[in-house]
Amino acid sequence: MKIRKVINFLETIAPPSYQESYDNSGLLVGDANKKLTGTLLCLDAIEEVVEEAIELGCNLIIAHHPIIFGGLKSLTGKNYIERTIIKAIKNDIAIYACHTNLDNVSQGVNAKIAQKIGLENTRILAPKSGMLRKLEVMVPIDSAAKVRQALFDAGAGSIGKYQEASYNVVGAGTFKAGEGAKPHKGEKGKRHTEAEFKIEVIFPFYREGQILQAMQTAHPYEEVAYYVTTISNKYNDLGSGMIGKLAFPMEEVDFLQHLKSAMQTDCVRYTALRGVPIKTVAVCGGAGSFLLSNAIRAKADIFITADYKYHQFFDADGQIIIADIGHYESEQFTIELFYELLNQKFSNFAAYYTKVNTNPIKYL
Repeated sequence: MKIRKVINFLETIAPPSYQESYDNSGLLVGDANKKLTGTLLCLDAIEEVVEEAIELGCNLIIAHHPIIFGGLKSLTGKNYIERTIIKAIKNDIAIYACHTNLDNVSQGVNAKIAQKIGLENTRILAPKSGMLRKLEVMVPIDSAAKVRQALFDAGAGSIGKYQEASYNVVGAGTFKAGEGAKPHKGEKGKRHTEAEFKIEVIFPFYREGQILQAMQTAHPYEEVAYYVTTISNKYNDLGSGMIGKLAFPMEEVDFLQHLKSAMQTDCVRYTALRGVPIKTVAVCGGAGSFLLSNAIRAKADIFITADYKYHQFFDADGQIIIADIGHYESEQFTIELFYELLNQKFSNFAAYYTKVNTNPIKYL
């Protein structure tokens, strides 16, 4: 099996187009067409992790954080980034990063945090807008079922927990075939009226190419009448953070102890307690201070994230508890998530958890 097959699978879960504009997810080093010998899973693909991959005989490292974030103007080994890349290239090891695109999907990093804490009825905290497209296509009635199914098979028609959703309107289409045309219905030079369905489906923007290809392949007309428009609806399966509820309310101190244990962190920094039991919990792996207002609007009792600065803690303002559990600690179970996804799909190659603790922060 080639490395590309693993990458292609991960990108069905977290498409690279879902990453934030500042990010650099994707294949950063190596040749995706090489035969896969093994995969090492990590949070940070640093030099020690590459050495571990060499020892294990793995030629693919899957990391959450991209080792290359900004532009590189030289590769001389002057810092840990360049040393890591040079070592990977010398040993023919590919490095693939799945970062904010995995943060933003509903079964991604934040879902794993929610699972560890024990949250139920979870949903995206801040769904993104403008990520959906609507296709309207006119199809002769006797071909509508075939075209509709082709659209569904290509990934159109999913709305939340519902699949194969479409809206269908019966109408009459008219056309007159000109010179050189090969009409499926009607005669050249004569206006023809055909009973047609207008099929409407919604799909995520990154699937547009494959959906239009499926439509063209299944459609009987040589000239297909269709329209694609961007819609501003929030895409509830894509966005930042997650919110959910505990099965039973917990006293604040008890919940903080539970949080510390469940997330295996040595330190929880938190704001003043409010004397209100914890029931609704918002989370965001990594640096999530930008979501505080969303958590407050959603009436979360506590917001769990990382990388909070001193003055930002004041923003809780008695409306919520902010709990900073550390960046590495909040995302460490992404390694477990990678393993679960790959293990469900593939059984013919080895995937290893890294044994290197890449957390640059230490605690006394």
